Amino acid sequence: MRIKVDEKIAEAAILGGSFFGGGGGGDMETGLLNAKLAVELGDLYIVSVDEVPEGSYVVTASLVGAPAAKERYVKPSHMIRSAELLRDYGGVCIGGFISSENGGASTANGWVPAAALDIPVVDAPADGRAHPTGVMGSMGLHKVVNYVSVQAAVGGSKERGTYVEVVARGSLARVDRLIREASVQAGGMVAVTRNPVTPSYLRENAAVGALSKAIEVGKIMQRLYGDAEGVAHEVIKYLGGGSVVDRGTVDSVSLETRGGYDIGRVLVRGRARSYTITFWNEYMTLEDSEGVRLATFPDLIVTLSTKTSLPLTSAEIRAGDEVLIVVIPKEFVPLGAGVKDPEILRQVEEVVGGRTR
Repeated sequence: MRIKVDEKIAEAAILGGSFFGGGGGGDMETGLLNAKLAVELGDLYIVSVDEVPEGSYVVTASLVGAPAAKERYVKPSHMIRSAELLRDYGGVCIGGFISSENGGASTANGWVPAAALDIPVVDAPADGRAHPTGVMGSMGLHKVVNYVSVQAAVGGSKERGTYVEVVARGSLARVDRLIREASVQAGGMVAVTRNPVTPSYLRENAAVGALSKAIEVGKIMQRLYGDAEGVAHEVIKYLGGGSVVDRGTVDSVSLETRGGYDIGRVLVRGRARSYTITFWNEYMTLEDSEGVRLATFPDLIVTLSTKTSLPLTSAEIRAGDEVLIVVIPKEFVPLGAGVKDPEILRQVEEVVGGRTR
């Protein structure tokens, strides 16, 4: 498989990625800007894992931090610089880029450096949906004995004195914490290139095919723009499972940025009953007013605006918004190994106080 990305495909990828964001994954405006910039920078190709040259490594590109942080400052040049740092100081021969996840902004992570450095994007993101922690997007590398993580992070404004460049090497959990702290020092977010893996490891542990799946979902959203219920039902049909839980109005949103994450809850007054959605960047749990759990991460919980038919993230949803609540069970979502580990999923309970299953 080899797809040359043009503006229409780029838009479809971002729209579909926003659906798989599940309340996170960044804002579509940023994703569209970066995707279209990548198309303008050079020839951008999406390839299958089998087309990655032997002897080279696939690296993950991501944005790490709190989407709602007011001082966040990440530019396309930061994305290119982080890849150059990993290549030049980390000594990594880069044969392909992947995103850590699908999302309105994050689906295009890696596209700008891929176009600038003439390296393809691989159709195997670390996770097919958005997630809050670096370990969740690390394809099970935290379980690989003696794996040494190499990560390069860049972000912040030189004018404000918040500019940061970091290259770190060490155990995955420790380096993830260093990168998260770098995001805080940079004003809330950094561009990161990290965790080189072989194509064979990627094939076994990434969400293979999740990028092309996002493009297909995006084509549905392009075709049915403005028809939220039509989008929901067609996407559910394409993915093979899911449901529209209810239509309702957002009563309130509580959000705090803590430790580089956005944490809070959304209360929705539906036609049938009321609902509580907790989030940790992404939507984590959905319960009705009787306390019945309807979905738990990594199930995909999506709030579609009835006005635009586009997903609303936890960082942008507001009281008064009219939304459709859509749930896609995890069995129908392309997932990487990082969000299948019960030990990692227990973090959801610790952060949002919800039950995990």
